[in-house]
This record gives sequence, C-alpha cells and structure tokens, in this order.
Amino acid sequence: MQTQFEIKIIKTEKEYNDALSRLALIFDAKPNSKEGREAELLALLIEEYEKGHYPIALPDPIEAIKIRMEELEMKQKDLIAYIGNKSIVSEVLNRKRKLTVQMIRNLSKKLQLSAEVLVQDYELIRK
Repeated sequence: MQTQFEIKIIKTEKEYNDALSRLALIFDAKPNSKEGREAELLALLIEEYEKGHYPIALPDPIEAIKIRMEELEMKQKDLIAYIGNKSIVSEVLNRKRKLTVQMIRNLSKKLQLSAEVLVQDYELIRK
C-alpha cells in the first residue's frame, strides 16, 4: 500500500530528502498524469530549496574565459580585439593583469559570459 506524500514548501533537510525519494519513485510518470504533475511540482520545490541551501558558486573569471574560448574554438589571438594587444591578452589569461571594465564589457558580449562572472575578484600571480 502506497503512503500519501504531502506536497508542501520544503523547509527542512528531512522534507528535502523525503521529496527527493518521492521524486525518484515517480520520475518516469507520464507528463499529464496525476503523478506526472506531482513530479513536476516536486522538482520545482526541490530546486527552490537547493537554491537557498546548496548555492552553486560562480566560476573563476579567468577559467570561465578559457572554457568559453575552448567551446568556441578560439585562440588567444582571437581576444586581441576585445582585450588589447597580444601581451595584454597573455597577461590577463596568465593572471598577471586584472580585467578592466571595458574588457569585461567586451568579453561579456563576445563570449556571451555573464558580467557577474567576469567582475569577480581573483588572485594575480606575482613573480
């Protein structure tokens, strides 16, 4: 016999774990069925709880740039128009120079990266 699961705002870790367990049971339900609608609602409630209790940190700005460059199959020289000359691009990517506001604007637009990611502080490497 199946126990009744009460759908409600998730406030505790136990409620979160119970919701995850229930979602695992009904995850493959047909979309417009009673269980399918329940799964959809549970997923939203779980997501909301996770946002508040398990926030995902933003990626490091330089790593985000490098990853996006790789995804777009770009080379360092492709950033010259957005950052500055070849040596400035190298200094930025090697953490010897900070991004400027103009660089952040240009990179955000060109690489389609959030300015929120690019404005984060990061350590410079000093010799």
